[in-house]
Amino acid sequence: MHKMYGEIVITPEILEEYQDVVPDWIVVQTVSDKYRQRILELQIDKGEASAIALAIEIPGSTLILDDEKARKVAQSLDLIFTGTIGVIVKAKLSGIIPEVKSILEMIKKTNFRISAELEIAALKLAGEL
Repeated sequence: MHKMYGEIVITPEILEEYQDVVPDWIVVQTVSDKYRQRILELQIDKGEASAIALAIEIPGSTLILDDEKARKVAQSLDLIFTGTIGVIVKAKLSGIIPEVKSILEMIKKTNFRISAELEIAALKLAGEL
């Protein structure tokens, strides 16, 4: 991710959800407008709400969101976003990883949900189908 996006900024709420040490190229930044974050938390979970609130404060940022509700909120706010699968496809197209298919196979063995349609679309975009 660092090679594709440069600086990665997360919130303390996301760090708490991650429950692990993050690489030193990840910056933890607190949302300034906590009121906005609390309003977003009425619609989506705390981590996604904090990410969206912070993205509003950092113009031109790209959010990485997989939760459908959070993606709809981000879209309604005209924010730029992608998902985990989009990051993987971008890594392939940027030459950072050799292929997408094996990574998708590993992801499907976890609790991450990916539809057959999304998998096919990702493989097509990556030039693997």
